[in-house]
Amino acid sequence: MGTRNLNNVLQQLINPPSPQKLEVTRGGTVFRVGDRVIQLTNDYNREVFNGDVGFITNIDTEEQEVIVQYQERDVTYDYADLNELGLAWSVTIHKSQGSEYPVVIMPIYTQHYMLLSRNLIYTGLTRAKKLAIIVGSKKAISAISFANAMAVRSVNQKERYTQLRERLAQI
Repeated sequence: MGTRNLNNVLQQLINPPSPQKLEVTRGGTVFRVGDRVIQLTNDYNREVFNGDVGFITNIDTEEQEVIVQYQERDVTYDYADLNELGLAWSVTIHKSQGSEYPVVIMPIYTQHYMLLSRNLIYTGLTRAKKLAIIVGSKKAISAISFANAMAVRSVNQKERYTQLRERLAQI
């Protein structure tokens, strides 16, 4: 149920290999023309930042470069820099960084009980523009009775020390 496995499965369904599509493998990840990718670090030289999502438009095997289109701008990566990218057919709630998507599918299982909290589920659901689908075990989250669900009962909220109240009072 992890994003690595989901990305591999979704890549095979949405952007399967074909003789017409160039691909390169780096760090156990296959990058293929047409793949949706996410920038994993801030790269000030290329002006792409953690969480930026784009599509691979070209792979140049002679120059050993991958071209990613972010909105309307092409960014070139050397093969050696592909560790800055990950497949983005599936992303974690944390990596979505406030973005919205037409459809959100949230797998929720007890194997990841440390991540089960009302706040995280709420955040994941609010990423969906049109449709949110929750799949998982009844023990982790019950679509029928949220009151008995581990995820909904656990608030797991950390106190934040922002001094917001004091700052607002000063204004």
